[in-house]
Amino acid sequence: MRYEYNMLQIPPSIEVATKDKGTEAATYLQEKVSEMSNLGWEFMRIDSFGVNVLGGCSNGGKDTSHLYYVITFRRAANE
Repeated sequence: MRYEYNMLQIPPSIEVATKDKGTEAATYLQEKVSEMSNLGWEFMRIDSFGVNVLGGCSNGGKDTSHLYYVITFRRAANE
């Protein structure tokens, strides 16, 4: 079976309405997985990616590092 994939980058700071403090990340993930599931996507995993940006004119010549998180979904491809 062939699959198509959809990657959703998690924003660096999230805001969710939850009455239980300490579960904000789980609440955000639950909402996104449910939303994508309703569109036919199956949750697969979450990965973290480090990105190094070499210094240039726009950032004052300093190298910077960023850590990003990406949620991966899949569904059967139409053949």
